[in-house]
Amino acid sequence: MPRTELRGLYAITDEHLIPPRALPERVEAVLRGGARLVQYRAKRADDATRLQQARALAALCREHDALLIVNDDPVLAHRAGAHGVHLGRDDAPLAEARALLGPDAVIGVTCHDDLQRARRLRDAGADYLAFGRLFPSRTKPEAPPCPLARLGAARVLDLPVCAIGGIDTDNARQVIAAGADLLAVIHGLFGQPDPEAAARRLAALFAQATNH
Repeated sequence: MPRTELRGLYAITDEHLIPPRALPERVEAVLRGGARLVQYRAKRADDATRLQQARALAALCREHDALLIVNDDPVLAHRAGAHGVHLGRDDAPLAEARALLGPDAVIGVTCHDDLQRARRLRDAGADYLAFGRLFPSRTKPEAPPCPLARLGAARVLDLPVCAIGGIDTDNARQVIAAGADLLAVIHGLFGQPDPEAAARRLAALFAQATNH
């Protein structure tokens, strides 16, 4: 999936919402529902567990023609055979991640609402730019807010724009209309009684937007 085709539903796992034993099952559910990328985000598990889980999710993503992105940890992404890594403001430098993972890896970066940072990271070789939080977030309630208009402004940077923060089936349509190529969703998927159905509804919004 070239970076120009990075579009659609981007599911992000959450240890507080998904019991460890249920992780493969829940991720496969959102993949069946149409998720195009999955981000493995694990802060509490030990290294061996994280490697085991990441390898399992990488295999699932390949079965569903989707991409596995590892949060914050280029070394884990490399060891697990993931498709790439997502780097926050305080994570490893992009150049180091690229040197480790190679030219074909997908490297996404957190930009919050900062277009200058986004421009610098684009020039450094990022593959997508993430902006948020757009709405109140249960995962990161302390994250600074980002206006929806920033998504449209970021399109001049000519990289896929990822939107994150409180996105669900009620507000996703306006986020896509504002300029998002990727909808990064956590609670709106894994906090729902039927993650597959939630994924299907969110993924369908991209098809509707393409057809209009």
